[in-house]
Amino acid sequence: MKTFFNLIQEVQKPGLCHRCGGCVTFCTAVNYGALDLDEQGNPYYSDIEKCIECGLCHAICPEIDELDEEAKRMVSWSAPVGRIMETTVARATDAEVRSRATDGGAVTAMLLHLLDTGRIDGAVVTRPINLFQREPFLAMTADDIYQSAGFQIDTSHGMKNFSDRYLTYSSIEELGSMMRKGLRRVAFIGTPCQVKAIRKMQALQIVPSESIQFCLGLFCSGNFVFDEKSRSELAQMGGFDWENVVKLNIKESFQVHLDDGVICRIPLDRMDFMKRQACRYCPDYSAEFADLAFGGVGAEEGWTTVVARTPVGRAALADARGKRIEDFDQRRNRKFVTHAFERILDWSERKKRMAEENRKQLGRPSVQLKS
Repeated sequence: MKTFFNLIQEVQKPGLCHRCGGCVTFCTAVNYGALDLDEQGNPYYSDIEKCIECGLCHAICPEIDELDEEAKRMVSWSAPVGRIMETTVARATDAEVRSRATDGGAVTAMLLHLLDTGRIDGAVVTRPINLFQREPFLAMTADDIYQSAGFQIDTSHGMKNFSDRYLTYSSIEELGSMMRKGLRRVAFIGTPCQVKAIRKMQALQIVPSESIQFCLGLFCSGNFVFDEKSRSELAQMGGFDWENVVKLNIKESFQVHLDDGVICRIPLDRMDFMKRQACRYCPDYSAEFADLAFGGVGAEEGWTTVVARTPVGRAALADARGKRIEDFDQRRNRKFVTHAFERILDWSERKKRMAEENRKQLGRPSVQLKS
């Protein structure tokens, strides 16, 4: 049986660790001090003698293919980009949500609807601290969900240490709060690697993964590190001053919204110098293991592209329509859904192709590119 030692050799050393936090959060010996995270969010042995070598950490890692088939069966995954039951372009009906949102506020609107109808008791989210920072957060009220709206894309400051940690770790960390509060119906919002880790946990029926009732995934071109040097270089590249920035967004380019209404658009391929290393090897753009997936690609400004991937996700979306969510008026553009779907396929193929090429340089096969 492979253990955390094998994860170090197979995932961490080659630079493939997504820092999703699954291995530490769900380590059966974590309360006894076997594993912990360093100041950058990397998992490590804090006391190797306390590791019981159960192998769970290795099995649930999104970079390991051990439970891939089980996870695929859970969501009826199919090539080339996972199961797609429905694609639409939508936004929140609530003007306040839209004013806070990065795109159309569809994720926030869906969470509010699930809370309104009693289908969840809380949601694992992050809330912004400032333009470049956020913190993990277990939202349990409508106001909590409002506070989590919007998109800040820097690394996250963890709740235990005061150094930068990636968003992918911070969200999963908050499952600990969910366990302590005894919540049994929770929505999880995360990036593709996070969602895949959750599905593997559910395949093994690891507590508290059975309490995750909805997985809402986010389209992901990659996570970026906004340290001082990177921010300075990006501002020079875009010709703007960070003091004038009011919002950041990623659609088909990196968008910097300024207080005078100007939007600076920077091609994503020019931001590779800021991209987290593990993101170069990830093939999942559109959250292929989620119940519902959300992103800005293919949608007009102020709207969100939404993909329903499971019956649970599609039913939730249908029930939210006319209440918290409204669809784009097809009379304005009858091909809007087709366009959104084509953009998802295009961006997904790009990310898969890039991941495959980068993995070849490592001498490692790509994961989840074929059914």
